[in-house]
Amino acid sequence: MTRFPSAGFGLLAVLAPLLVSPGLRADPPAFRAGFAERDVSPSVGMEQPGGYGKAVHRAFHDPCKARAAVFDDGARRVAIVGLDALFIRGRTVRSVREAIRKACGIEPGSILIAASHTHSGGPIGYTLPGELDGDGTPPLVRSLAYDRSVVADAKYLEKVEAGIVEAVKEADSRLAPARAAAGFGVEDRVAFNRRFRMKQGHAMTHPGQGNPDIIEPAGPTDPQVGVIGCWDPDGKLKGCVVNFACHCTTGPPGISADYVAYVEKAVRGVFGEHAVVVFVPGAAGDVTQVDNRAPRKIAQFGEVSARFVGGRVGAEAVKVLLAMEQSAGPLSPVAAAGKVLKIERRKPSPAHLAEAMALVRKDPEDADATDWTFAKETVVLAARIAREPVADVEVQAVQVGPAVLLACPAEYFCAFGLELKARSKFPFTFPVSLANDCVGYVPTEEALTPGPLGGGYETRLTSYSNLAPDAGRRMADALIELSAALRPGAAPEPPTLPPFAGRPWAYGSLPPQRD
Repeated sequence: MTRFPSAGFGLLAVLAPLLVSPGLRADPPAFRAGFAERDVSPSVGMEQPGGYGKAVHRAFHDPCKARAAVFDDGARRVAIVGLDALFIRGRTVRSVREAIRKACGIEPGSILIAASHTHSGGPIGYTLPGELDGDGTPPLVRSLAYDRSVVADAKYLEKVEAGIVEAVKEADSRLAPARAAAGFGVEDRVAFNRRFRMKQGHAMTHPGQGNPDIIEPAGPTDPQVGVIGCWDPDGKLKGCVVNFACHCTTGPPGISADYVAYVEKAVRGVFGEHAVVVFVPGAAGDVTQVDNRAPRKIAQFGEVSARFVGGRVGAEAVKVLLAMEQSAGPLSPVAAAGKVLKIERRKPSPAHLAEAMALVRKDPEDADATDWTFAKETVVLAARIAREPVADVEVQAVQVGPAVLLACPAEYFCAFGLELKARSKFPFTFPVSLANDCVGYVPTEEALTPGPLGGGYETRLTSYSNLAPDAGRRMADALIELSAALRPGAAPEPPTLPPFAGRPWAYGSLPPQRD
């Protein structure tokens, strides 16, 4: 039974069975997989999260979904959920996990729920309904959080929770023998680091296309497209898990899964409308579709951008699936492990807080919009720290044979994702961000220090992003520790050819002929 400790760094007791040699099994392990999805689209008129202020949905473009995969090796089950949402709060995750446990017996620690980070999704946060009521929070802070920031909609949260639970229940009910495989493709033309070293001496986020003061990117990108594909015994693709590192900020006009909708279109265009595409985002905290160094005037937002990013990522996923469908086989073991880290929040200084408090008491129309917004965030953060000075940060490793998903609740900088891949002993390592909760941006320590690589939007202290500077390092170390205690399964391969005992093709063995 998988259990998460309330705090600390101890590995889960579930790891003990994984140390048994596969040679002790009398028969190869069973492997089953099931996939399902549910529509969890918000309604036109609901709040649209994605910024630090209020915005409202005015149109519908494509559905937002909860997409679920359940894997079973005969001894354990894990569930992987991709949710088309900006993020998901821990309180919602705990409620969903418990409902799934009661409905189909999958243990909470074996359930991974990752939000795609679409900025065109529904009102799932920042602040939850009633979160600041009745706890001594000053009226000014409640007003700033409820009236000047995005607030989750209670009815919409109920829809999301029900959609995730129903998707997992159906995927679990569809568990059936399957062949599966994991692989990587490369798509290096759609994602770019948005932070840059600048001539003025510190890093800048989105300095602007054509800005002559750009020196070079202040961080990397990860072009790998990670894929786990599952086929039924008749060769029909049941579904796949796709992992890629790029913000979902292309912004098609209206409610949308963003470029993930086009990833799905590409996969279904080849394998059929029945295939479920579970998208889980990579470490994309500083990576978007915007190319600040593009020499030509091109559309970097809207329909054409969503189609470009999602179509190319989806096409690469299709290439990976096509390359491995004939080698697919049972994947084992299936496992999950996790721990909860206690990470301190960064506090605004008394002078910083006093300046912010003075500014938010002014009419926003009488102040600089950026200054007022970050002052508002500082005041709300101070109240949050008074209630919760230390954050519970869940990290999780979910294994499917030779692949491991290393999940954290951060908008994790891309450098950490690359590090996880380099340090992991698994042949297929998928970093997963914004999973099981949300702790905001987690930059590298270098980005949070003065110097040419320090600075930018992601490093600002807000109610959303505020963990200690070493948070990213602690999360990476914990994830590697979790994965190190798991044993990678073998990647399936096609059977080897027997010794040649036939005869060459008669037509092909003829000598040349020139009459």
